[in-house]
Amino acid sequence: MIVFLLMSGAFFILSCGGAHSPQVAAPPAHAEEDRDEDLHEHHTMDAVTSMSASHEHMGPHFRWTGLRPTNPADQEKAAGIVRDLRLALARYQDYRAAIKEGFEPFLPDVPQSHYHFTSKWRGFKAAFRFNPAEPTSLLYRKTTAGYELEGAMYTAPKRANETELHERIPLSVAQWHAHVNICLPARKEMKTADWTIYGPKGSILTESACDRANGRFVRQLFGWMVHVYPFAQTPERIWTH
Repeated sequence: MIVFLLMSGAFFILSCGGAHSPQVAAPPAHAEEDRDEDLHEHHTMDAVTSMSASHEHMGPHFRWTGLRPTNPADQEKAAGIVRDLRLALARYQDYRAAIKEGFEPFLPDVPQSHYHFTSKWRGFKAAFRFNPAEPTSLLYRKTTAGYELEGAMYTAPKRANETELHERIPLSVAQWHAHVNICLPARKEMKTADWTIYGPKGSILTESACDRANGRFVRQLFGWMVHVYPFAQTPERIWTH
């Protein structure tokens, strides 16, 4: 399944040094509003595509990073990321702890294969640096008792190139993906749009066709993202989207 996030606006890093994570300034008020709109569109489309078990991740709206040859150094780095993530996710086994810390579930009443609990603040910070212990979103499966934690999603800015993405998570282990050539409906029509035409599964592939449908064409929607399922038993299952 897919999920999508882009940080917008001009932000400032207050300080950074060595191996320490940089501190970042709080975004201006208008950037908060823009980010909320982005998150709404992101998760609305994700909810739509999550309802279909036949969703195809190799379609014309997807761009994937190239898979590099495997090597021991990359495998060791990836294993360290998984260890850090497992430790960080321990406290979120209870979904209520995630909500208490600011992770917001999107469309919890809409049937989906999995549910994204997203931290806007973490998504903002991820635009500047990668912290394995701070994924942007938590992935849950709904159960009769509530939610069961499945994994997490990391994000990176859409301006990032493959070298920069490789520095975050080795491209010999995982493939980041982005959503491209997307025609969005008017914002006021997001909840009622025909998603066979619009969005990441939509039939519209070009800007001219999107214009004829009175849509909003986006060459790359939001940033790069990658799902991780750290409780799986093999590296293939951990890193396979």
